[in-house]
Amino acid sequence: MRIGILTSGGDCPGINATIRGVCKTAINYYGMEVVGIHSGFQGLLTKDVESFTDKSLSGLLNLGGTMLGTSREKPFKKGGVISDVDKPALILQNIREMGLDCVVCIGGNGTQKTAAKFAAMGVNIVSVPKTIDNDIWGTDISFGFDSAVSIATDAIDRLHSTASSHKRVMVIEVMGHKAGWIALYSGMAGGGDVILVPEIPYSIKNIGNTILERLKKGKPYSIVVVAEGIRTDGRKRAAEYIAQEIEYETGIETRETVLGYIQRGGSPTPYDRNLSTRMGGHATELIANGEFGRMVALKGDTIASIPLEEVPAQRYGTPISVCAVRIMLAASCFKAARHFFSGMEIDLEI
Repeated sequence: MRIGILTSGGDCPGINATIRGVCKTAINYYGMEVVGIHSGFQGLLTKDVESFTDKSLSGLLNLGGTMLGTSREKPFKKGGVISDVDKPALILQNIREMGLDCVVCIGGNGTQKTAAKFAAMGVNIVSVPKTIDNDIWGTDISFGFDSAVSIATDAIDRLHSTASSHKRVMVIEVMGHKAGWIALYSGMAGGGDVILVPEIPYSIKNIGNTILERLKKGKPYSIVVVAEGIRTDGRKRAAEYIAQEIEYETGIETRETVLGYIQRGGSPTPYDRNLSTRMGGHATELIANGEFGRMVALKGDTIASIPLEEVPAQRYGTPISVCAVRIMLAASCFKAARHFFSGMEIDLEI
């Protein structure tokens, strides 16, 4: 059997470990031939591929980024590297000409949607979810999330000393357009005093009161963690907007920090390396068993799979809800953790 593997969308810690998991299982256990497709779906349009051997997989486990390269090529939309042809038809033709029996697609929501469309057209597809935002429906956790949380938590730890020295409010913006899991987990792990996520409304007045109450208790500095997708005035980044509003509300000097792409770079954490390896290996097992049109997923502690066609219909998965916040509060010391969410416009009683 000859399989192809591609990575599409944004880079993420753990992609290379996933590639390694797929290929080592395919080559060493099942005796399959594996072809790496460069630059995502763009590589299927241009036949930009390379053959993998066990030797070529050395050094991938702890390597950040993606050895195959990636792109934002959308085969079912106009534009891109080739715009004057029927791109889906050309990809189908190239898959046949390259003799690929299955294509493994590693990517986020957009990649899962594209993969599902090709599966519906008869292509043998197995996909693996990839995102630091943890917002793909159907899997409890996606690789890259733990690494991003670790990076964000380290940044928050470092900001504590600056905030304390200058008696300032420090606002740190982390990634998360639609889902605030990075802000939630890193904010709690880093001891943030206020956490704001896109899914739950907030009140500037509540935030200001929380910070002023801390000041009255002899705590002259505060850390505010915000996801990039929270509601703003539409003209400023989340951190800039919240910092200006806090300074106006409290009169306390406030500064913002935007982590940006730092969260997506570098080596994956041990957790993500293991999760990526397990997901990659399971993808190959699905191929060996002829179970196509499925996305690998983590369910509790078990690696499983779900029908790929179900994923795009959900758009964004595992959103943070008021219930989720209450569960996190219940799992920790309620009185100690409750203040993290004091800026949100929700009833935190449990």
